[in-house]
Amino acid sequence: MHGPASPGWLLVALCAATGAYCLLRMRSPVEEQRRTAGAEALMGFGMAAMAVPAAAATPPRWTWFAYAAVFGAAAVRALWSARTSPHHLHHLVGACAMVYMAVAMAASPGHHGHAGGSGIPLMTGALLLYFAGYVLRSGARLLPAAATAGGSGTLGGTPRALGWGDRPELSQACRLSMGIAMVAMLVTL
Repeated sequence: MHGPASPGWLLVALCAATGAYCLLRMRSPVEEQRRTAGAEALMGFGMAAMAVPAAAATPPRWTWFAYAAVFGAAAVRALWSARTSPHHLHHLVGACAMVYMAVAMAASPGHHGHAGGSGIPLMTGALLLYFAGYVLRSGARLLPAAATAGGSGTLGGTPRALGWGDRPELSQACRLSMGIAMVAMLVTL
């Protein structure tokens, strides 16, 4: 987004790495996992592109409208997919947050941030609360106590080798990383 350059590049690297891992997850034999991974890869790469520091590259105004259109389409797809899987409601909120940020960036091409003294807009505050809650919930799911109760990765009593794309704890860490990145992007909006 439009904060200092070093944290911006770290955010770009985090989001790009998350998007790349989500592409690996798309090789899963389970169709629902592939669909979810595809939506998360789009989100990761979109967030990486949006997080490039303004000092490095200032995209033309039409780029923000293109972001809004792409993530608007992703929101419609997530809404459609939410009929069968409630997890896609989170994808819907994420895609809508990306549309919101793109529109905000298009509306303020000359300066980035809020007008002096106006405070945090209601939508930004609501999205910050949602993603902060999501980060806390996702982080709690990764605690070691939860992992010991989860099982040993066996299939029918025999151990099975899980590929990088089929590790549930890695996909949860991926979602946690994107949630943290979304909070960081919303704060700098």
